[in-house]
Amino acid sequence: MTDLVLSVDCSTSGVKCIAWGLDGTQVSSGSSSLELSIPAQGYGEQDPRDWWNGFVQAVRSCMQYIDQSRVKGFAVTHQRETFACLDSNDAPIRPAMLWLDVRAGEQVNRYGTERIHELTGKPANPTPAFYKLLWLRENEPETLERTKHIVDVHAYLAHELTGEWKTSVASADPLGLVDLATGEYSDEILEIVGIDRSVLPELVQPGDVLGALSEKAAKTLGLSAGIPIISGAGDGQSAGLGAGIVGPGVAYLNVGSGLISGFYSESYAPSSAYRAMAGTIPGTFNYELFVGAGTLMVSWFMKTFAANQDLPGGLSKEVFWERQAQDIEPGAGGLFVLPYWNGQLTPYWDHNARGVMMGFTGAHQSAHVYRAMLEGVAFELRLCLEEAEPKLSEQIQKFIAMGGGTRSPLWCQIFSDVLNRPIVLAGSDEATALGAGILASVGVGLHANTDVAVRSMTTTRNPYEPNELNVARYEKLYQTYRTIYPALKPVFLHAAQDSEVAND
Repeated sequence: MTDLVLSVDCSTSGVKCIAWGLDGTQVSSGSSSLELSIPAQGYGEQDPRDWWNGFVQAVRSCMQYIDQSRVKGFAVTHQRETFACLDSNDAPIRPAMLWLDVRAGEQVNRYGTERIHELTGKPANPTPAFYKLLWLRENEPETLERTKHIVDVHAYLAHELTGEWKTSVASADPLGLVDLATGEYSDEILEIVGIDRSVLPELVQPGDVLGALSEKAAKTLGLSAGIPIISGAGDGQSAGLGAGIVGPGVAYLNVGSGLISGFYSESYAPSSAYRAMAGTIPGTFNYELFVGAGTLMVSWFMKTFAANQDLPGGLSKEVFWERQAQDIEPGAGGLFVLPYWNGQLTPYWDHNARGVMMGFTGAHQSAHVYRAMLEGVAFELRLCLEEAEPKLSEQIQKFIAMGGGTRSPLWCQIFSDVLNRPIVLAGSDEATALGAGILASVGVGLHANTDVAVRSMTTTRNPYEPNELNVARYEKLYQTYRTIYPALKPVFLHAAQDSEVAND
């Protein structure tokens, strides 16, 4: 029997465990769902205990038909920026605050300085935990007073697995508490928040051994005690590794709820054009473009324009509307969509920005809206790329794509035409989990190094080449698109101020 490694992806909506062969073959999988709580507008919370319960369910389901003796190690990847505050009994003091929680806008305005950007690589925005911890200090001071441990998702699960308070640099860094140049917690930042580094988990490099699976955890999971637990990485960085990107000139494109595109770098230089993250290979960095709405746009459309719709022939809503949008010419009849359902992120970082549909006439139908949404996300990615690319060591030649949005051939072709670059799909639909599997395989010595593991475990498929006619059409449309946000920026600000007054 051949050796296997496990990877567990604890995302915002669920937990998935996959058993990988050393050639990147997906041997088995198991999953569970997670509940998301939105107690108020702009909030996003989860019970961290659900992460472990979902983890157990996913692992046990994955292992149903696998001999546990084949498993030589495993690693975790996870939703980033999310954190939990635990008391002296390791119990949650309050629900975990998620990456999508934007309640700390006021703290961003007061503490989002160039110095913080320089230290962390993260331009000022409500996503990093740094600002939410400041919100807790000002609004729930008793929470921080009682807090014994502040943990990211990786650290919480690592403690359940090994009993150790450790996490990966590539997992903790997105919290915004790490000096990215040194890979260590920043005393300067911790002083601003008012916390001691003793409440934070020990940092280890991705791919290093975190510890061994404890007797207690092994019994709960149905595995053998002593299996090495390998330090993983946040889902964005892990997806890049699972796409096989270990050098410059190629970008990954993860079309999930939000859209993230990232580039490999061996040097650190902060810029508002991207957010910088610690890479999966120690000493490297990921530069990321971030559009806050990817498949979230599709889900929103299905809940609004396509609600309670009876479809012919048992078609899914996604397939039906894909076919409808294919019949619409590029440009959606002059309809433009700014996909700012979660604010504007790279490169402007404007949390006052809101989604816009512009150009309606009486001729527009729902299919025009659907196509315009797909095109809007692609236009926004191009805008981000144009700002970032001059700062990269090499121009981007192609994108390797993954995520739920890549199940849409129409959307993949639109990306290729708008960006005027090939789009190829990652060989695995589970590139994020595969990245953690690669780290596990190297960490336990089943592959000699990351380069060998990537060559052995990753592939690509289904290339989409730019259509010259559509490239020319989209070039003209993009030149119009890129003028819309600057024109509306003062409107967004006034609208936000009016909303604050109305809510007082």
